[in-house]
Amino acid sequence: MPLGVCGRRGPYSGRSMESHSNRPKPVDARGHRRRLPRSFKELTPSNHFNPRTFFREMVWKALFTPRSGSTKVPRFPVLKARELALTWIGHASFLIQFPDLNVLIDPNFANWIFLLKRLKRPGLRAEDLPPIDVVLLTHAHYDHFHRPSLRRLPPSPKVAILPWGCGSLARRLGFERIIELRWWESYGEGDWKVTLVPAKHWGARTLRDAHRGWGGYILEHHGRRVYHAGDSAYFEGFREIGERMRPELALLPIGAYFPDSFRHVHMGPDEAVAAFKDLGADWLVPMHFGTFKLSFEAMEEPERWLRQIVHDERLLRHLRVLEEGVPEKF
Repeated sequence: MPLGVCGRRGPYSGRSMESHSNRPKPVDARGHRRRLPRSFKELTPSNHFNPRTFFREMVWKALFTPRSGSTKVPRFPVLKARELALTWIGHASFLIQFPDLNVLIDPNFANWIFLLKRLKRPGLRAEDLPPIDVVLLTHAHYDHFHRPSLRRLPPSPKVAILPWGCGSLARRLGFERIIELRWWESYGEGDWKVTLVPAKHWGARTLRDAHRGWGGYILEHHGRRVYHAGDSAYFEGFREIGERMRPELALLPIGAYFPDSFRHVHMGPDEAVAAFKDLGADWLVPMHFGTFKLSFEAMEEPERWLRQIVHDERLLRHLRVLEEGVPEKF
């Protein structure tokens, strides 16, 4: 039975526990409430650079950049009780494995998202995934909620869990059940439970669907607790998440932060480390870097800067930078 959500409603499950007036308000990159854009400039994350700059930095340069990385045939480990394995597929996509549960988060295997070229190959193919029990989708942006990638999954996913307003996007993708959650609502079956937690971002997929939600997830199973932040700027909510549901593993975004106006919706490595401390987690696993060119910092800069910060702050033993397609036990 769902925890914190109501029963079946037409094609998907889940119902708001709040009034429409209490819904979190989406913000733009300056922290202002979003409205329908009036120009191309307002479609860009920072609301300040022009179409020529966008095309040159995000599209033209990437077009002539060779795609790096390798797609591997994964060797998934045999797990004992209370063990978990984490496989980074790339960008914000992860496979989390327990001895009796496989969870996939924000799967994206695309080489292109419209004009945006994938600059590093996914670590594994969708066809090489194990049977998937649960798919978590953090929000409706195309780099996180990629319908063609979801269609490529092995015909096994039973449950899709999404923020409020996103359930309709998951129809006809092969899920047995679609669950919508609001912040701090949970859904679970047996010994596993998933809770949608706040993030500082926005959820609209097109110009006219600002009703769609966003957030991160806390996954709990066999006494272990994993946090995937989705997309988020740094905000005071990390401290609350840590106080209420301190995770062992914190999967935190570190890319798409320059120029500084992007930090209203994304984090840099410095803020990711601050979030890690707020959460009180044991492990920091970085994500959302090195795959797509989404901002103006160099592709290799987020990881370089993160390693420098954790070295300077004597946190190296807490950092796990994963290689795409290579499972690691925790």
